Formats: sequence, structure tokens, C-alpha cells
Amino acid sequence: MKKLAILAVAVLGTFSMVNAQTTPAAAPAKEVKAPKHEKKAHKKAKAEKTEAAKAETPKAK
Repeated sequence: MKKLAILAVAVLGTFSMVNAQTTPAAAPAKEVKAPKHEKKAHKKAKAEKTEAAKAETPKAK
């Protein structure tokens, strides 16, 4: 029984060493890019904002 335990430890140890040597290195994580904003929607919102600002400011004479 003692020989069986030693054999099991030897087999598991050998298996783990071989597995550790053949494991590929972890690939670097890819950078997550920020979502792109839609240019047309951005331009439209900017135009509306400037128009609203122009309408609110009273003209001084």
C-alpha cells in the first residue's frame, strides 16, 4: 500500500511538472476601446446647443 501511495505521488508530480512546462504563457489582455460616437448625431446635438444658446442670450444695442 505504501508503494502504491509513493507511485501515485510520483506520477502526479511528474504529470504536474510536464503540464507546467507545456502551458503556454497567458496572452496579454486586449485593451477595451471606448465606443465610438456617431458623428452626425454629435454634430446635430452641437448645432442645437448653439442655436439654443443664441436664442436665450438677448442682444444688447
